Amino acid sequence: MALKLALCVSSIFLICGSVAGQDTTRFTPTLGYQAFKVREPVLRLKPGAVLVSETLEGGYHTKEGGDWPGEVGPIYIEGATPEDQLVVKIIKLQPNGPYGPARIRPGFGGLAADSRLRLLNPDIPTERFLWRLDHEKNTALLDLPRSRLGKIEVPLQPLLGRVAVAPKGEESFPGLWPGDFGGNMDAPEIREGATVYLPIFHEGAYFYFGDGHALQGEGEIAGTGLEATMDVILQFDLIKNKPIDWPRIEDDEFIMVAGSARPLIDAFRLAHVELIEWLEEDYDFDRWEAYQVLAQVAQSTVANIVDPQYTVVAKFPKKYLPE
Repeated sequence: MALKLALCVSSIFLICGSVAGQDTTRFTPTLGYQAFKVREPVLRLKPGAVLVSETLEGGYHTKEGGDWPGEVGPIYIEGATPEDQLVVKIIKLQPNGPYGPARIRPGFGGLAADSRLRLLNPDIPTERFLWRLDHEKNTALLDLPRSRLGKIEVPLQPLLGRVAVAPKGEESFPGLWPGDFGGNMDAPEIREGATVYLPIFHEGAYFYFGDGHALQGEGEIAGTGLEATMDVILQFDLIKNKPIDWPRIEDDEFIMVAGSARPLIDAFRLAHVELIEWLEEDYDFDRWEAYQVLAQVAQSTVANIVDPQYTVVAKFPKKYLPE
């Protein structure tokens, strides 16, 4: 344990050194919130600041199980206004616990009978699966005692399931909700090395983060990823006087937009419309030519089909952007 801690601290300092000259704040959260809304901030940061923190550890992440701990935040970003974009760069995202629990249960998940509609299908059983995380190998191992395979070991791909700002006006959304404010998008694209751009609806933005998944397949079809606590390093900035309507994501390969709605086709449409507008505004595409090019080179993934709103991520390859 001492060696692991030393390695983590060393890693943090090396990474913080790569953003030398920026304000660095270390924050250990003790209280989580189950809803996204405007409330007294736990922290105030300036644009350019680097946050070294962690997601909250609750019983849910342990071998025994327990309640969901909630999200970290809100964090007030000085100078943020509804005319701006909040920029969140994910510098570090590393699972820090021994387990990544996941579960199946009746009435929840993309393949379960809808709780609002009676069906003759038998219910999915309630079962919890305890994946063991190997940080040295960067893998997760699950025993499969009822299957021929016996066990399975897979590489980790950590993500933050929830990044959010406070929603519009007096709105308050429980932690399971995604929307134009971000929230529980459960997008595997929100990982180390990615940058997330969020709309802002209140001065200060009121940023939240949490719901670390050591691994999660596209769609999160059973309703959970490998729910794991994370060491997190984030850097915040603002794009002034350039508001957006939906969360945007960027990595080395793609520019992306996350749209959330029901039915699923509406989430798909929202994401792709915003992506066309991004190509128009920032890359000088003609709208209809952007529509045509997107029709041929676009990629998309379904981030979740289990939350109160579904999320689709529309992607445009950066190799086709003008230099």
